[in-house]
Amino acid sequence: MPASAQRSVVHKPALAIFAGVGSAWVFVLVTLGAFTTSIGAGMAFPDWPLSNGSVNPTGWLQDISMFAEHSHRLTGAIMGFITIGLAVWLWRREERAWLRQLGYWALGIVILQGIIGGQRVTLDRIEVPGFHMTLGQMLRIPHGILAQVYVCVLIAIALALTRAWIERPAPLGRRVRRLGVICTALMVVQLVIAATMRHNGAGLAIPTFPHSTATGGWLPEHWTFPITIHFAHRVMALVLLVALGLFASAVRRDPAATLPLRAGASALITLLVLQILLGVMVILTRRGPEMTTAHVVVGALTLAVTFALTWAAHRDAIEGPAPLATRSRA
Repeated sequence: MPASAQRSVVHKPALAIFAGVGSAWVFVLVTLGAFTTSIGAGMAFPDWPLSNGSVNPTGWLQDISMFAEHSHRLTGAIMGFITIGLAVWLWRREERAWLRQLGYWALGIVILQGIIGGQRVTLDRIEVPGFHMTLGQMLRIPHGILAQVYVCVLIAIALALTRAWIERPAPLGRRVRRLGVICTALMVVQLVIAATMRHNGAGLAIPTFPHSTATGGWLPEHWTFPITIHFAHRVMALVLLVALGLFASAVRRDPAATLPLRAGASALITLLVLQILLGVMVILTRRGPEMTTAHVVVGALTLAVTFALTWAAHRDAIEGPAPLATRSRA
């Protein structure tokens, strides 16, 4: 972006707050979606977009499955309206073309997510030869993966609208940027593996921990698809333990790292440890819905923090080296 265009950018507090609210609300949606899947309530209502033909179906506040699924649908609708508002606001008031385009991407993703979620219901009875899941059930996997991409897009928008992003002059080092890209890519791979494992019912394919067999073996005694995808999830957890540790350390040691960035690095380590403990508890509780839901949500938060640190580290590559303007307007 040319320096003249950079100087025309101003901080918009109201828009920044609205984007921040959207970034927070998406985790309510992720939590309800994870809980719905954890208790097997995805088909609590056989119709879509209404639930039993109504926006207020009878008994949904008394039945846990109906409550989980309908709450997820209502939260998704609210998320859609938030994204529409964000995209329109960016289009009308934001000077940076790339940021306006990111708003359009967010809107496109949330629309696609709604369509996939609806088709998951309407196509639930269509069998796919050679697979144990129906076509509708298969759509749960891209629905879960795309949700994580959507989280990252919202965070990218929210961070780019903050005063700290606009004003911060000092770039982070090349090592931080390189490690951030690697760790974000590894997190995406792990979440794809996790979504595939989860929606193929492979969460307990290896029912022991930390060993893979009841006799203490580290490798499974035999290999099937559920066991392989589950084992891959455990291996990736070890890889991420090392990679995210190195990334967080690099951020904290970088001379240009601000206090919020250092705090984010510390939060990343906390989330990583918590995620591993929750993964163990998922096994020990035989996929208890509370532990499973928490594991999914903390995984999304870990990706969010990893991406946020990486995005912030690349701020100069995105905006250019010159500091942006510091004036404010609504």
